[in-house]
Order: sequence, then C-alpha cells, then structure tokens
Amino acid sequence: MKTINIRQAFPEDWIRVLHNIANLFYEDTTIVHGDNEADMYFDLAYEVQHNYTVATSATMTVAGQTFTNTYEKQYDTAGTEKEVRIRCKRALSHVMLDCLEQFTGVTQEWGILTGVRPTKLFHKYRKQGMPEAEIFATLQADYRISDGKIELMKEIVERQLATIPDLDNIGREISVYIGIPFCPTKCAYCTFPAYAIQSNRKVGRVDTFLDGLHIEIREMGKWLTDNNMKITSIYWGGGTPTSIEAHEMDALYKTMFESFPNPETIREITVEAGRPDTITPEKIDVLKKWGIDRISVNPQSYTDETLKAIGRHHTVQETIDKFWLSRNSGMNNINMDLIIGLPNEGIEEFQNSLDESAKMQPESLTVHTLSFKRASEMTRNKDKYKVADRDTVAEMMNMAQVWTKEHDYVPYYLYRQKNILGNLENVGYSKVGEESIYNIVIMEEVQTILGIGCGASSKFVNPETGKIWQFHNPKDPAAYIMTFAESIDKKIEQLDELYNRQLVK
Repeated sequence: MKTINIRQAFPEDWIRVLHNIANLFYEDTTIVHGDNEADMYFDLAYEVQHNYTVATSATMTVAGQTFTNTYEKQYDTAGTEKEVRIRCKRALSHVMLDCLEQFTGVTQEWGILTGVRPTKLFHKYRKQGMPEAEIFATLQADYRISDGKIELMKEIVERQLATIPDLDNIGREISVYIGIPFCPTKCAYCTFPAYAIQSNRKVGRVDTFLDGLHIEIREMGKWLTDNNMKITSIYWGGGTPTSIEAHEMDALYKTMFESFPNPETIREITVEAGRPDTITPEKIDVLKKWGIDRISVNPQSYTDETLKAIGRHHTVQETIDKFWLSRNSGMNNINMDLIIGLPNEGIEEFQNSLDESAKMQPESLTVHTLSFKRASEMTRNKDKYKVADRDTVAEMMNMAQVWTKEHDYVPYYLYRQKNILGNLENVGYSKVGEESIYNIVIMEEVQTILGIGCGASSKFVNPETGKIWQFHNPKDPAAYIMTFAESIDKKIEQLDELYNRQLVK
C-alpha cells in the first residue's frame, strides 16, 4: 500500500486516470491532497498553449529524492472541450509514469495504456488510413508502448483481418451471448455469475431459471427474425453452461435453433464447457446432435495442489481424460485456458502446464495472467494466496510466447484487466484457421453483442458511429427469474432504437 499526495486539485476523472498510473507500480495505492502526509508527493502542472500544444511537467519527491519530467504534444486542431480534457489527462499520465519509472526502475511496456483493449487503438489508426510506420510511431510517442507490445498488436490485428475479412463492416450483423449462471463450485479468482448448481437445484431455482431462459431466447429470436438480423456467432457462457443436465442442454439448443433466424448462416457456435467435471458422454452427444463441435476444456493449471487451492474440484487427470473424451467423440475445435501466476505456482509449474498442453495440442490456447478482481474470494483474502512476483510472471508470459510459436500457434486476440499481475495481458492463441470469431468481435467491439440469460451483458454498438452502451441482466438467478420479462422489453426497446433507425434505409 502506497499513499501518494497529488498536491494540485484536479477533477475527479483526472485523479482516477492518475490513480490508474500509480496502480501500475503499486497495489492498492491511495491518492490524497493538500497537507496530508504520504509516501510520495507529486507536483503536476499543465498548460494548453495557443498553438494547440499541451505541455505538462511533474516533480516527484520521495524518500529525500526528487524526480522530474516534462512532456508536450502539438495537435493540428484546437479540439473540442472533451478532446482537450483527454489530451491533458494523457499528457499528465506521461510525466507521472516517467517519474515513477525513474524511481522504481520498472519500465511499463504498455506505457500509459490502462485500457482493456489495446488492439482497438491499432484498428482505429488503420481505419483512418495511417501507414504502419506512422501507427508504430504514434503508439510509441503518444502512449509510450514498447516495440515488442506494438509488434504483438500488429500480429493480432493481421490475424483478425485474415479470420474476418469483413471485420470493418460486420456491425450490421449481431452476435449473441447466452449465460448459464451455474458451476459445480466457484473458483477463488472468479467474479462471473457462478452459483453452486446442486444447492440451487434443491430449491427449484435451476428449473425456474431455465423456464425463463427459454422464454427469453424465443422472444429475442422473434425480434431478430422480424428484423431480418443476421447472426455472426453464438457463445454459451456462464458460469459453466455444461453444468446443467444433458436433456436440459438439448431442450435449450432446440429452442435456440427454432427461434433464431437462418441458423445455417451462423458462422460459429461455441459452448464454454470449461470445467472438466461437467463434461459427460451424454452431453457431448447432445452437442454433436446439434452440430456444435467448438468447446472449451479448461485446465487453468496442471498441478493438483493448485486446483485444490483455487476451488476447482477436479483433478489434472480428469482434465486430460475429458479432453480426450471430447476429442475422440468428435469435438474438432477445443480451447484450453491456462492462468499465469496462480497461488504457489512458478516457472516449474507453468512449464509443466505447457508440457502437458503439448501432448494434447488443442486448437486454441488462451493464456491468462491472474487478475485480482475486486469481488473475488482471492482478493478478499489476499494473505491466504501467495502469488508470483512481477519478474516471474513476466518470464512465464515469455515462456508462453515462445511455446506457442514453437507449436505453430498464432496470437489472435488480446485484452487486459485492472490489477493484473505484472501489468501484463491475456492472449488468445490458436492454430491458423481455428480462431474464435466471437472472441474477436467482442474484444474489438465491432458489433452488437446481445446478452441473454443470467448475468449476460448486452453491448450495443452503433454501426455508423461506433458509440457503445450496455444493458445488464441480473447476475443472481433469483433476481433474473423475477425480472427477465422486464429485461426482454428493455433490450427490445434498445434494439428498435438502434437498428430500426440504422436499417430503415
């Protein structure tokens, strides 16, 4: 915990940006002002000059040492009031970051970038017609991103465009997320809607939830059909959507295919099987019946002690067995997830996870860096979970990059999170041609994602302006059961406003 005194009075949203910069270096920093005592002190200044230049300076005082930095950038136009505020916040981030790098000796490879979706920036400049060399220079100068991370962004963008050639025009289609909020148990790092299925089944909540979900699928399918909307991809998530029984899955898929328009044109359907302890031959038979062969079988780790520590009630051997059950039963596109930095795991344990992955060669491998999510059990009880230091997690990420290249995987999507170990990233790798369309469109925010089910978020993207807004279904099954009809009405209202305006032409 570090207390940082920013002596100047800035608007709350400016302080929030500077707070995010401080959190790149220290966990749980606190920002204070005025005469309050602190571990370090910042004097920050900015000026918007007549020639559209924003100039900033910083002086940091800590432990008897002083660090300074200045930064300025000239723009071509005066900019709107909102644009000028963004310019100033960005320029102040530059000088604060530089002082903290001087003091700590830590270089932030993502620079001042604290957002979730770095590759959106690359796409933005690409769509503006900016040459590649200029994109590189802009990302370096304006955001202080390292050459290595920019190269990663470039490789991902190229793979995305190869996977979805019409990526820039896909906004007139729609993708669908369907959430099943149940799991066998809840993992310690998880903040997704994930409720113990057995206890909820005892009180009848699972059956009642499924009744509501069938209704929501039918009603949203009716709107999609009536408005001749083309569906790009469908993703069943949660929770763990294979937590429910095989006959319940079968009934849901039947409703989906009966309700959604032109199912034969849907490019991709994924079921996030996730937990190996939910996969059975009967459930695989249901998936095959409906032509679904894209699933996840997620190990997270290949160390049994780690699985116990994080609350995953399955063994390493069960992961391996369920992978081969799925593969030998006709699942042709299997994703597996690994998490870097899980409790008590270091280089040796992660190397073991990579070695085990090599034996199975899933079509895609998503490498996550552990993030301390605010509402997770792991965050609430940090002292209980010993995790790797910054240098170790960085080395493990490098190991993943080397391993995937050696085994003919390519990176195709990337996202970041707050409170992520080492200020690193999560990267989805795949064999060429096996990329997930859904993962690309949701990360790059290029089209509306219609959320159905418990905890599902609908992200509405205006296909003309790119403006984004969201609507969230309740996370708790009991709340969903009480309000799903109201959620249907609100989403239809949003869809009518967005698409009837845009597509009436």
